[in-house]
Amino acid sequence: MRQNKLWIPAIMGLSLLAYTCKVSKNTLKRDAEGKIIVNTNPSPAYLSPKESIKTIHLPKGYRLELVAAEPMIHEPVAMAWDGNGRMYVAEMNTYMQDADGNGQMKPVCSVKRLEDTNGDGKMDKSVVFISNLVLPRMILALDDRLLVNETNSNNIYSYRDTNGDGIADEKKIVFKNDEINTSNLEHQKSGLIWNLDNKLYVTVEGKRYYYEDGMIKSEDLYEGPGGQWGLTNDNYGRLFFSSAGGEVPANTFQQNPAYGRFDFSDQFNEDFQAVWPIISTPDVQGGLGRLRADSTLNHFTASCGQSIFRGNSLPPDAIGDLFICEPVGRLIRRAKLTDTEGKITLKNAYDKEEFMASTDMNFRPVNTATGPDGCLYILDMYRGIIQESNWTRKGAYLRKQIEEKKLDKNIGRGRIYRVVYDGIKPDRTKPGMLNMSSSQLIPYLSHANGWWRDNAQKLIVLHGDKSVVPVLKTMVLNTNLSQLGRIHALWTLNGLKSLDDETILSVLKDKDPEIRKTTIWASEERILKGDESLISAMKPIINDPSADVRFQLALTLRFSSSEQAQAMIKELLLKNPNDPALTASQNRYQSSLDARASSKKSEELLSEADKKLVKQGSLIFKQLCATCHGADGKGVAIGGKNMIAPPLANSSDVTGDPEKLIRILLHGLSGPINGKSYPDVMPSLGANDDDYIASVLSYIRNDIGNKARAVKPSDVKKVRKETTGRTKSWTQKELETIKK
Repeated sequence: MRQNKLWIPAIMGLSLLAYTCKVSKNTLKRDAEGKIIVNTNPSPAYLSPKESIKTIHLPKGYRLELVAAEPMIHEPVAMAWDGNGRMYVAEMNTYMQDADGNGQMKPVCSVKRLEDTNGDGKMDKSVVFISNLVLPRMILALDDRLLVNETNSNNIYSYRDTNGDGIADEKKIVFKNDEINTSNLEHQKSGLIWNLDNKLYVTVEGKRYYYEDGMIKSEDLYEGPGGQWGLTNDNYGRLFFSSAGGEVPANTFQQNPAYGRFDFSDQFNEDFQAVWPIISTPDVQGGLGRLRADSTLNHFTASCGQSIFRGNSLPPDAIGDLFICEPVGRLIRRAKLTDTEGKITLKNAYDKEEFMASTDMNFRPVNTATGPDGCLYILDMYRGIIQESNWTRKGAYLRKQIEEKKLDKNIGRGRIYRVVYDGIKPDRTKPGMLNMSSSQLIPYLSHANGWWRDNAQKLIVLHGDKSVVPVLKTMVLNTNLSQLGRIHALWTLNGLKSLDDETILSVLKDKDPEIRKTTIWASEERILKGDESLISAMKPIINDPSADVRFQLALTLRFSSSEQAQAMIKELLLKNPNDPALTASQNRYQSSLDARASSKKSEELLSEADKKLVKQGSLIFKQLCATCHGADGKGVAIGGKNMIAPPLANSSDVTGDPEKLIRILLHGLSGPINGKSYPDVMPSLGANDDDYIASVLSYIRNDIGNKARAVKPSDVKKVRKETTGRTKSWTQKELETIKK
């Protein structure tokens, strides 16, 4: 696969970045009560990187440096580094190039490879590594291969530069699923991160992946994890999702999604839901109800691109903090995590302020990551429109704002920033991990920066060289080594399929609870295969002093068919009734089992054709609709806020006239529902075929507590024909006037 080179000359890069250390010395203006005075009349005009960086405010001691900008990159959405520290940037070059989203699916997008050739921390060399893509949305560097997934596709390809010219000339399919994804591009999966447990995780779909024999393979999860754009993990492999559609800034972080979806309704409160822009934010879907009196966004609506900071070039108190992008608010939230007997809660690190906020209307942070230099990287898509065309239609509140402020005119740009701190120098060590043997990589398992630890583990597992197993075992058992180094050694042994009984039994008694917890999790595959002796060895953990360890034991045993394992779960619950995560998670799991049994019983009464529709609709609902309506159809309410969308379970509106439902799915729904207002509209799903619409409706009418006749594709075809030419959403009042 040969492509034309697009080199950005080094001299251009140097001139572009010469000012990058210049940062805003402005202080936020405040009123007599100390509240930030908001810029209520911001200009939508384009600002150069030098001008824009002056509008971005951070806490004292923190500052930004520009790493790359246009013309080096355009419309960036995701970034990843390979083991040699080269940065790959996925560009959605066709995303919303006008207010109608015309031409978005043209195969003209790219992945760029950026390099810092002189070691000053600034990118000065850029090449189009891959071209002719359709909105690339997931990238992951393996070794010298880059994994890429494109919008509308479920296939994953690996790309490699075999001749050293910086351009991918080898393309191989490593995961094949030719089924086309027809969901709106905002509702498709993202992520593809290599987690501590050597599994590859994504958002939305009920699968996770793993690498084996040169291919990526998948395994089904008990439930889909939800989430939308963005996925991150902490030092201990805990995953953090985010759902813009459900207006939930962080979710599915209480337990690994492999054990099922589980959130506490109070894992953060309404104060955490509130956001604090320093600029008027009129371009918000949902209109004036989303704005305060001072014209600022009042709560999260576009949460995305989150990351846990795991580096070593910011103050130590930033390690483990969760950073969440909010591009509509032009800000980034910093959240502090608290673990109370296994229950994780989040709190804003600042009082009615944000970690980062800008008065530049085109500042659109959409992703964050910890880099090889130990700093926090911010990916700014830098553009006017940040919502997809389903929400920018003619007649919509948002469309009026776009046209008045000419937000559609700023396209084709993008910036990448690095957050640095006064008195702490970024680590300028140039990674060369792709050139190292497994034995040379082992010391990096204990590196102070999580980026190095992750890459060392991943590369050793990919190498498959078991000659390092004895050294890894010694690391695991050496209590004088760093906790995180020992944890990575444990998982590296797991990835090499060399975690033996002697090692497991020894570290199950370790004084460090995180080591004990990790050992249980890393032993899970053997437990699920029925290793009764190993299950027996874990029985004393029922009385472990750590609630986190006890919770992990229950989760690891959850899907075991062993009678001994199930008896241990019951004993855990009996002896630890006050463990909040343990009891709530198990109750939620049991409820889901009961619901599945009820659904199966109802399904038996359906015809074979209707069963097929309901089954297909179930998959679509859980991947897409559950974001706003809840996996059980009872709505989503996390953080003490009102539901984002009406509940569908046990609903007469769902079991009533199916033609009204068909109209809603074909064209969308806006306005109050049964006298209650919701902050978002139901988007149109009419771009999907009749079978798709029929299957979703058949599922919600024959599950989640409802029972009504299935909807046939022919029913959808009839209504589609009757409503040809309609472009705006329905209202409930309008639907009630339709006579059959």
